[in-house]
Amino acid sequence: MKRVWFLSGLFIFSQVVTAQTFPAKPIRLVVPFAPGGSSSIVARTIAAEMEKGLGQPIVVDNKSGGGGNVAMQEVAHADPDGYTLIIGHIGSLAMNPYMYDKLPYDVDRDFVSISLLAIVPAIFVVHESVPAKDLREFIALAMKQPGKLFYGSAGNGSAGHLAMEYLKQATGIDIQHVPYKGTGPNIIDLVAGRTQAASAGTPPLMPHVKSGKLRIIAVGGAKRLHSIPDVQTVAEQGYPGFETSQWYGLNAPAKTPESVIQRLAMEAGKAARSPKVAERFAADDAEAVGSTPAEYAAFIKKEQARWSKVVRTARIKAD
Repeated sequence: MKRVWFLSGLFIFSQVVTAQTFPAKPIRLVVPFAPGGSSSIVARTIAAEMEKGLGQPIVVDNKSGGGGNVAMQEVAHADPDGYTLIIGHIGSLAMNPYMYDKLPYDVDRDFVSISLLAIVPAIFVVHESVPAKDLREFIALAMKQPGKLFYGSAGNGSAGHLAMEYLKQATGIDIQHVPYKGTGPNIIDLVAGRTQAASAGTPPLMPHVKSGKLRIIAVGGAKRLHSIPDVQTVAEQGYPGFETSQWYGLNAPAKTPESVIQRLAMEAGKAARSPKVAERFAADDAEAVGSTPAEYAAFIKKEQARWSKVVRTARIKAD
């Protein structure tokens, strides 16, 4: 019995020491996608603020490949000491597990949640030639012409692909998917009128909305966006509970000490609530969050339940 008490006391002591000394060196924050995207913006913006409280540099390291799976595999097997973290994403944590027959990591077993950092609601748009001012009219049009309308996405299994399939399942419409190799080619064909609809975040779409080439018919998130307050959400237009957003969080390898997780979560929350981060995110219609580890873990579970159903119903497989 004394030995058990001794080992328990030793463990608690080591946790306290770890909390007091962490971090003692720079932290590596892996972004599982190429530089320049929303994930990089979130990572660098949050990291710059977290450094102030942690007293150590956070080095952002973009490592793309395999839809985020290359980076996820590497971090899953990194030392669980808090010095290697990764940006968690809707794709890698809530979609890929159901689109790939086999993954080199287990999202539930190999990672621990730290904090939900940001949510970027998707919007649904149509080409200017489509005679629909809102989602209700678009659904009515699609119902009259089953299989005749086409929507593009950044690729098979992309967030835009799943968002549109989710919309199809919620509304019962029949529209055809055209996968492209990236957001750029997808938008080029949409603006040219070769496809009729798409879903993505506001940054790549708003310039074409402002030019009149595209029209927003709905917001995919739970609430309207500040930049387009007159556009209703999908839920407001007759489909309660519908929600699709890009989101980004902070994750660590499993077995990272709880004291380290709590320290990182505290600093991530402070960073997300800072005026500088809120201002930067608002430019892209993103919502800064900064949740607790438990709140983030519950959020991931909710998203997994949502997207596993969409993937399986649409029988989506990653390329």
